[in-house]
Amino acid sequence: MKETDPSTASPSQVRRFIRDGKWKSHTSGLANGYVQCNLVILPEPEANDFLKFCQLNPKSCPIIAMSSEVGSPYIDVGADEPADIRSDIPEYNIFVGGELQSQVSDINDYWRDDLVIFLLGCSFSFEEALLADGIEIRNITQNVNVPMYNTNIANVKAGELAGNLVVSMRPMLAKDAIRAVQICSRFPSVHGAPVHLGDPSLIGISDINKPDYGDAVEIKQDELPVFWACGVTPQNVIRQAKVDFCITHSPGCMLVTDIKNSTLSVF
Repeated sequence: MKETDPSTASPSQVRRFIRDGKWKSHTSGLANGYVQCNLVILPEPEANDFLKFCQLNPKSCPIIAMSSEVGSPYIDVGADEPADIRSDIPEYNIFVGGELQSQVSDINDYWRDDLVIFLLGCSFSFEEALLADGIEIRNITQNVNVPMYNTNIANVKAGELAGNLVVSMRPMLAKDAIRAVQICSRFPSVHGAPVHLGDPSLIGISDINKPDYGDAVEIKQDELPVFWACGVTPQNVIRQAKVDFCITHSPGCMLVTDIKNSTLSVF
């Protein structure tokens, strides 16, 4: 293994590369075998409502971990040392009043002593199980970020938090899509089975070649688009609720943990 090659690095090495500014891109395909997490950071009062939102919407917001102490920037990721959430993700989104204010490579200047961290399951985890079964993951093949789309599927409201589901998409042959449903049903903590297969217009997507987040991928003539609930969903909710202050990951730029994907399988 090359010590300076993030594409073959261990999870702790990936976090170090990111912290040192040596990896600034999406994390799809990094640290194969290990859980990657979406990020939401909120002040404590709003965090209470968000916890309820996650409990009511486990497909889009499956909680992997939360802060053990309000205001601490450190969180357990299954390693000898906790991750520093201020610097261990390639790019962060800063929301003020529900609007995206900036995208930054670390959040040291934004950290406050009233913040609560949420780590949410990510579809990158079940990609490993699909690949192991011989199913191609097009965004990995093409070395791009997974395409993600806003939909017309409403989440269950919690307090002032409401909004529609965001989905990620992977094109597959029909037989592989059926197998993907079977495989991903074993991983409810990383979005579980797909929420839709086929015609994207039925869930409010007007142009499959123009994702709202991430990158477009090739969809071959004999393939179906297959859609999963996505951890970018909270960013829609934050916009709609006009939350005063929130920090999230930039879509596709995840926190790489030392938790093995295999530990998330329910059977």
